[in-house]
Amino acid sequence: MNVHQQRLKLHITQSVIVLFAMMTIIGTVFCTSVFAESSSDEQTIESEPEMSSTKAGVMKYALIAAAVAFGLGALGAGFAISHVGAAAMGAVAEKPQIAFQALMFVALAEGIVVFGLVTAYLILDKVTL
Repeated sequence: MNVHQQRLKLHITQSVIVLFAMMTIIGTVFCTSVFAESSSDEQTIESEPEMSSTKAGVMKYALIAAAVAFGLGALGAGFAISHVGAAAMGAVAEKPQIAFQALMFVALAEGIVVFGLVTAYLILDKVTL
């Protein structure tokens, strides 16, 4: 492996570590109310505890699936756009007449995010019914 590949590998590893650290910190800060003790008003609303615990379990996995669908779609689109965009700018610098075609390739890579968003929406729509 040459120096550039090693630096890229190190940069990707550092980015993933920082991403997971930020997700952990944000999840800890914003989810503290989940572990708080519920009041008596909230306990009287639940009439069927078996049914609500089953629905909560399904909802938990549906939320995780929706987050993974959108998150991986966004990561994939970012990876695609970084490579396609760099190649497109290099091609446009050499031949300005292909700027529209280069823009279309970047837009196609951006479509991956839309697919992830639609998939996440469909998952959440199924669960809330």
